[in-house]
Amino acid sequence: MIKPLFAAAALAVVALGASAQGTKVNIGISGWTGFAPLTLAKEAGLFKKHGLDVEIKKIPQKDRHLAIASGDIQCAATTVETWVVWNANGVATTQIFQLDKSYGADGMVVKPGIAKIADLKGKTVAASAPGTSPYFALAWMLHKNGLSVKDVKVVNLEPQAAANAMIAGTAGIDAAMTYEPYLGAVRAKPEAGKIIATTLDYPMVMDTVGCTPKFLADNPKAAKALADGYFDALAMIKAEPKKSFEIMGADVKQTGEQFEASQKYLRWQDRDANQKFFAGEHAAFSKEAADLLLQSGIIKAMPDLSKLADTRFLK
Repeated sequence: MIKPLFAAAALAVVALGASAQGTKVNIGISGWTGFAPLTLAKEAGLFKKHGLDVEIKKIPQKDRHLAIASGDIQCAATTVETWVVWNANGVATTQIFQLDKSYGADGMVVKPGIAKIADLKGKTVAASAPGTSPYFALAWMLHKNGLSVKDVKVVNLEPQAAANAMIAGTAGIDAAMTYEPYLGAVRAKPEAGKIIATTLDYPMVMDTVGCTPKFLADNPKAAKALADGYFDALAMIKAEPKKSFEIMGADVKQTGEQFEASQKYLRWQDRDANQKFFAGEHAAFSKEAADLLLQSGIIKAMPDLSKLADTRFLK
């Protein structure tokens, strides 16, 4: 079980120092609303203030682990269960802080005539590839309703394309898995389909930032600076919401007002929330997720769950 390291790591954290001294770090993310404080931290100079030279790369979730394995990026943002998949597939990575929890920002959209998730048996669902958050969300929701991914036909479309397919009324696609800001486009056009379930109904989308064990071992000050830069971004959002929403919205081609609407469906996690999360919830969810991933055939073996997180950098 993953245990909090706060007390044990107190001296280690002090030793990390205040500056990463210009350390270069590449972070892989997507256009998901919950990742936006990382963009804000870069664009507002918050990472730079902590001595980091950050480059943020937009990489589809299905390819992000390949970028880590190749050395193109050292860190990434993704969902908690995805780290289980990556580690099970030999891409060693360790989570260092939590970004967000989805409160309705991820969901399943269905065409008229589908009243409940159980009605999807034998139907076609658009979702990202196995090993991604939308695919896992589909597996999770089906599992909670007595079905599995084997009971539906999955067509692999990324979240934006999946949402667009529903809006366009694409023939042969009965449902789709997507997330904000693309889910918002479906909300704005109810004739395209209805949102039958979200993470308000199934609270299982939680995002974290993690890095390779080598990067953390070689650059502990940089890891601490990453966490501090993120927490500074949350403070900026509270102090200067309009400016912050405009910066974050621009990155996903939204106005500040549109981005503000999207972010209402999630909760960014501050330092206190992080400490609470890693004190028990993270380990419990990782275990339940790993069991479902095994059952669904997404992973072939259980990784070492005790190595999934390192909480030294949360102080």
